[in-house]
Amino acid sequence: MKIRNRIPVNKPVPLARCITLVSMVVILAACAPQPPRTVYITPFPVIATEEPAQQPTPLATRPVYEPGTLVDYSARTGDNLLALALRFNTTVPEILENNPDLNEGVTTLTPGMKMQIPIYYEALWGNPFQIIPDSLFINGPAQIGFDTKAFVDAQPGWLKNYSSLAGGEVRRGGDLVEYVALEYSISPRLLLAVAEYQVGALTVETLTDELKAYPLGFEDQSHEGFYLQLLLAANLLNNGYYSWRSGTLDTITRLDGTIEHPDPWQNAATVALQHYFSGLLPVDEYQKAIYSEGFYKTYSTLFGDPWQNVADHIPGDLKQPELRLPFVPGKTWSYTGGPHSAWGEGAPLAAIDFAPPAVAGGCAPSEEFVTAMADGQIVRSDPAVALLDLDGDGDEHTGWVILYLHLGINDKIRPGMLVKTGDLIGHPSCEGGSATGTHVHLARKYNGEWMEADSVVPFNLEGWVAKKGATPYQGTMFNFGRVITASDKGLPNSYITSVGN
Repeated sequence: MKIRNRIPVNKPVPLARCITLVSMVVILAACAPQPPRTVYITPFPVIATEEPAQQPTPLATRPVYEPGTLVDYSARTGDNLLALALRFNTTVPEILENNPDLNEGVTTLTPGMKMQIPIYYEALWGNPFQIIPDSLFINGPAQIGFDTKAFVDAQPGWLKNYSSLAGGEVRRGGDLVEYVALEYSISPRLLLAVAEYQVGALTVETLTDELKAYPLGFEDQSHEGFYLQLLLAANLLNNGYYSWRSGTLDTITRLDGTIEHPDPWQNAATVALQHYFSGLLPVDEYQKAIYSEGFYKTYSTLFGDPWQNVADHIPGDLKQPELRLPFVPGKTWSYTGGPHSAWGEGAPLAAIDFAPPAVAGGCAPSEEFVTAMADGQIVRSDPAVALLDLDGDGDEHTGWVILYLHLGINDKIRPGMLVKTGDLIGHPSCEGGSATGTHVHLARKYNGEWMEADSVVPFNLEGWVAKKGATPYQGTMFNFGRVITASDKGLPNSYITSVGN
């Protein structure tokens, strides 16, 4: 298995980042992908234990259903009709026909809702064992109050003494894991359990020389060391989680080249872990990792049974609050980037980009301002980054949160500031990573989960609704029959004007 990546060295820059174009042409900005580099994944060595041999893990147990057989299903947090139709190899109209109480216009399904879904059997379904709930995968409400540094410092393992340059400063142990967890919006507990399961980060006192370069098994000379390996792990885990959430992940390829299709009843967090371990472990070790004596046991030993007191983090029929375009009313900017990665590479395609009027030379300073898209509070303001919390509790783990990226240092808003819709946040720029030109990158989270821009809860700004294109960064926005098309060249059909409502 190969992983393609653009993860920066020692910078918290999203992988959906950009190459600076050195030319004299006039260019508007959006993130543009670099030529991908191949990263080979090698199986990581198994840490020896004194435990007795484990029982074999079960194979898939689903019967061969007759076409259209109705099967029982209880909706999980974040489910939607289109994704369910893809997983069960059926169609949305068929699901609606057999569930007359369902509203065709529903966005997310109410967790626990009983349904009957017509199923069409697909060979090679995978293991039905569920590892952890989705609410413990994302960096959401369940992680409030968890002190990552204190937890790591209390363990005997090597991680508490490990340090690396990350985000412009040297971070150690739990602080480093917490930093990655915040940037990727992935649970710090999950990352710790992954590091423990693979290389005993919390219990083994010394990391062997053999494992220091590629402790998590990603063989890439530009990503040596635990921190850069953890970036790759977080990105790959998010790819699996959000691809299953949207219904686009259909096949898992194991190291020996064999495939499986995730069990249709599976939850996103479990499929993410299956997807992750399938490319790192020989098949027998992979089968163990995704069953009760594998990763689940490690997580439970560290943090308790993950299935106790599960709290659903995505409600039924979730709606985005009203949001304004991110610039001053009456101004016209360009839509320079259709749906692309919020942070990292690949899924989730939660971000879109806008740029002010043409700037000669690409990355020239701009006097234009990025503005608050709704009332709220700035809960975090890092270099080139600001997060706007809309629910007023001052915590980015909960409610709707807007990520602004590529904000210039001049006039940038401070953390803790309360803002009203239209208040000034800062200037668009190329800061926070290489870029083709001055712009702002925007993404949404709800209760810690990235919300894809083109989804059942679409990115909607003043009635302009985002639609993805054939590839990341391509795409359009629709508003009552009007259409604009993403273009990093500032073409007229990418222009959009804020009317302030």
